[in-house]
Amino acid sequence: MLPSTNYQSPLQQLPMTTMTLRKTLNIVTLIVGAIAISGLSYWIGKQAYSWLPPQAAAESQLIDDLISFLVTLGAFIFLGVTSTLAYSIIFHRAAKNDLSDGPPIEGNITLEVVWTGIPILLVLWIAGYSYQVYEQMGIQGPGEHVHLHNPIAVETAYAAPKAAPAAEPIEKIDVLAKQWAWVFHYPKNNVTSTELHLPSDRRVRLALQSADVLHGFYIPAFRLKQDIVPNQTIDFEFTPIRPGEYHLTDSQYSGTYFATMQANVVVQSADEYYQWLSQAATKEPTPANNQAAAEYAQAASQKVKTGWATVVPAAPPLVNSPG
Repeated sequence: MLPSTNYQSPLQQLPMTTMTLRKTLNIVTLIVGAIAISGLSYWIGKQAYSWLPPQAAAESQLIDDLISFLVTLGAFIFLGVTSTLAYSIIFHRAAKNDLSDGPPIEGNITLEVVWTGIPILLVLWIAGYSYQVYEQMGIQGPGEHVHLHNPIAVETAYAAPKAAPAAEPIEKIDVLAKQWAWVFHYPKNNVTSTELHLPSDRRVRLALQSADVLHGFYIPAFRLKQDIVPNQTIDFEFTPIRPGEYHLTDSQYSGTYFATMQANVVVQSADEYYQWLSQAATKEPTPANNQAAAEYAQAASQKVKTGWATVVPAAPPLVNSPG
């Protein structure tokens, strides 16, 4: 005898009143759960601000807002999926000793469209928001080389404090990256340093250059990173807003001693910054301390050679202020 094709699920076998009540409870549970997950996701997104270094540049505010948005969205998706799985396991599991087959569902076009369309919309939302943040930052980067839009028309995140005169010029600093040292030159005062000094609440333009290979200019507290390409000068703009001492590192692997290619970043008030420039300009250039050169010299003096052959570090730069 052939099995009956008139299959009825346990839910279909329940009285109509019970089915209506269960559907109502499911809808109420869905609404309450969505509200709870949304609130918890929003709270988790706000906690993301405390996971990051202090906001030391105007651009970091935009980046932190973007990260908080991504954490909120990711938390909502994670909590939504795990809550649905947990609810299904707890309230819709098969009864004990129930070995019957489930309903013969072959597909659901509506469900396929929904779970394909929602991720596409989310990706477009994230991409649009990210590009909007990039435009508002107005850091330029290698815009003169690869950007198709006019970088002059970009609205900057933080041009200058309200108390500053609108005609105040941008502070310009030349940055040279080489194996393995950072060298900063201030053209106005002809000052060279291995420590990057910046005025607070002033728009700064760095002219990034590499003397040898690909390097990466990265200050975590500023949320800014820019690759430095050999044989190119890349203008890089941002606005420091929080006085203090921060950390600059090379984000690209540029050779054996690239981990030693670090520098202090000192953000000062405008008065302190110009006072430092004036004092540094009166000092005679002297060789700066270079950890890569010191470690290389120490390794070369050892009788037993270990490790791979490496590039000889560049000579310690001559600077007015070694830091």
